[in-house]
Amino acid sequence: MEPLLWAVFGVLVLGLLALDLGVFHRRSHEVGFREALTWSFVWIGLALLFNGGILLALGPEPALEFLTGYLIEKSLSVDNVFVFALIFSFFAVPAAYQHRVLFWGILGALVLRAGFIAGGIALLERFHWMVYVFGALLLVTAVKMAFEKDKELHPGRNPVLRLFRRLVPVTARYDGDRFFVRRGGRRRATPLLVALLFVEMSDLLFAVDSIPAILAVTRDPFVVYTSNVFAILGLRALYFALAGVLRLFHHLHYGLAVILAFVGVKLLISEAYEVPTAVSLAVIAAVLAVSVAASLRWPRREPLPAPGDDGALV
Repeated sequence: MEPLLWAVFGVLVLGLLALDLGVFHRRSHEVGFREALTWSFVWIGLALLFNGGILLALGPEPALEFLTGYLIEKSLSVDNVFVFALIFSFFAVPAAYQHRVLFWGILGALVLRAGFIAGGIALLERFHWMVYVFGALLLVTAVKMAFEKDKELHPGRNPVLRLFRRLVPVTARYDGDRFFVRRGGRRRATPLLVALLFVEMSDLLFAVDSIPAILAVTRDPFVVYTSNVFAILGLRALYFALAGVLRLFHHLHYGLAVILAFVGVKLLISEAYEVPTAVSLAVIAAVLAVSVAASLRWPRREPLPAPGDDGALV
């Protein structure tokens, strides 16, 4: 049954990607809030339909594991959205070309996540003590996330960018939605390709946290990968829907920290006690709801202007 599910899943994902790029976004355009919100509901609906298929084909427990893993990956995607916004702002990527960058970035993420998942499962099966390493990693990340203030991004200081510019000539300006152009008889990269490079790097870094988190729920490769993929496929729409209002949810990072800490502890105690998947799902949903409600109930207070600024108190 599972080989058939893999085949169905592969055909479904390839078909969705082809429709996305070849039909709905064949021409580069700025994605508005309404369009982004519609696509967000479409991707969430498709994930839930697929979850129903898992329920019918594999039973209630794998279906519950998929839903829990999907919710974990979806919630952690909020951090990706913030970083994407910083990348696009730093490189001044025109709004009309941002979807193209995210499409190819997410396509690369599907390959990278497959490697991370295969490697993570192999490590847990071969070296049992890696359970404690993954659990400790999640706890450390949770503490860092809880105490961090505003994220900063300094691509100009990044050694990968410096190396890339030495190896590949980069144009100073964008040329439509093209990643490469030919100038002076030489093939050159555009800043759009550099932005894509940083999108890929950011997903690589986030995978280090998100993959151990979902492995705390299940080690079934099919459930882990498919829940990851559906969360990633909806990431572009999530970005365009949330990028402008993300700062409203200023307490959400505390909720994400609690979720990472919870799944970290779940891994560390897994030998002594196996937390039921239904309990994990309930805890994660409750933490997200509380952190969002707290953000809306106690909105961020903007700092007073410094003395000497326009409109400042003197």
